[in-house]
Amino acid sequence: MSTGVTAGDLRLRLAELLAPTVLDVLDESAAHAGHAGADESGFGTHFRVRIASPLFDGRSRVARHRLVYDALQDFVDRGLHALAIEIL
Repeated sequence: MSTGVTAGDLRLRLAELLAPTVLDVLDESAAHAGHAGADESGFGTHFRVRIASPLFDGRSRVARHRLVYDALQDFVDRGLHALAIEIL
């Protein structure tokens, strides 16, 4: 069963909360079929986020990742299983 989470949902939330200058959200769920946290739908469980934001300036790598995770926490609660973050 799908989590109902889409790349568009994540993109919209990150754009709203982090004002990114670069933002790319990829649903990589299909590549994880059969792995933990994947479901039969092939989407909505594993995402990659590539992001740059002025809110990251002067923050540690961990703090930058925390901003992204905090922005997306309700999606994690809904079943987003894996989130790869690339800070640009």
